[in-house]
Amino acid sequence: MTSIDSAIAERVTATHQQLIDLSRDLYEHPEVGWEEHRSARRVAGELSDNGFRVTDHYCGLDTAFAAHVGSGDLHIALCAEYDALPGLGHACGHNLISAITVGAALALAPVVDDLGLTLTVIGTPAEEGGGGKIELLERNGFAGQHAAAMIHPGPVDVAGARPFAVSHSHIAYKGKSAHAAAYPERGINAADAFTIAEVAIGLLRQQLPSSVRVHGMVTRGGEAPNAIAERTEGRWYVRAETLAELTDVEPRVMRCFQAGGLASGAELTVTPESKPYAEFRTDDELLACYERRATAVGRQFSSGPDTMMARASTDMGNVSQVLPAIHPYIGIDSLPTVNHQPEFAAATITSAAQTAIAHGALALAGTVTDAASQSPIRQRLLTPSHVS
Repeated sequence: MTSIDSAIAERVTATHQQLIDLSRDLYEHPEVGWEEHRSARRVAGELSDNGFRVTDHYCGLDTAFAAHVGSGDLHIALCAEYDALPGLGHACGHNLISAITVGAALALAPVVDDLGLTLTVIGTPAEEGGGGKIELLERNGFAGQHAAAMIHPGPVDVAGARPFAVSHSHIAYKGKSAHAAAYPERGINAADAFTIAEVAIGLLRQQLPSSVRVHGMVTRGGEAPNAIAERTEGRWYVRAETLAELTDVEPRVMRCFQAGGLASGAELTVTPESKPYAEFRTDDELLACYERRATAVGRQFSSGPDTMMARASTDMGNVSQVLPAIHPYIGIDSLPTVNHQPEFAAATITSAAQTAIAHGALALAGTVTDAASQSPIRQRLLTPSHVS
């Protein structure tokens, strides 16, 4: 173990309880996308209190921040997420993402000068459908960075996960209200429009590629059972293996919603909730560094059926299209509970999750150390050709 590795390990041990407290605090105060005011302050405060130069309201986004340390020529970004799911709290474990990222950053801070490194923690809001990282990319929030990394919790450890592309749409139908018993013929039923669309999507699934997922929910189904529904609304996602596949298949799904409007007479409005998330492009060299570091602290990677988080999606995929990036999953021994179940939120504050915080911080900090200290990787990152 090098002196830098020893210093990092000592720092993770010294801050471990602080990181557990951070994770628990975020768990107890969940905030949904674009509303993470307390969470962003809490995470940024941990860094500010430890010597990082913090920029609040980063790139004009109220719940984004950037925290910098060091002045080396190699710039690496670690991403923190802290938004929760509506009604489910931290059932995706973003409280752990923040704790791991902060842990790695605090461990690296004393050695950044030795590594010739500028380290930036970017607080990225609204990953759960809002596309916060896409907004940051478009506002040059990742400009000047040579690589980006983060670790996401899951049931088991998965190194080379492959998050898919996804689009998020708000669907609305406008009909005409009328008394459902006395004057039904005078109404235009916006609820029927959704029923027709969902049946059409269900039939379409027979002809969709196995890599495609279509799912959503009705968020407003009408006002009263004895009134023809005048307005209905819903949120729908279409996932595909790549943006190219998504571009091909999404119009077929949209025609199902058009069919609902055509058959019922209701007026359809489709509003994108964010720009599409891209598929994730993993940097193989950085991932190999992470795998070595994670294995060294005792992590074991799964290749079984519980690696299906590969079919999830993240706006980190968009970052990976322009920067070398990694997005491995670290397990918290939650099976049979999986992400986006309420029990998974509870699993993020177990002893297994606390261990994952320490292991994740060590592995992430070690990955950055390797990228900075191994000459071939460092030179490749400093002369990027990744941008497509």
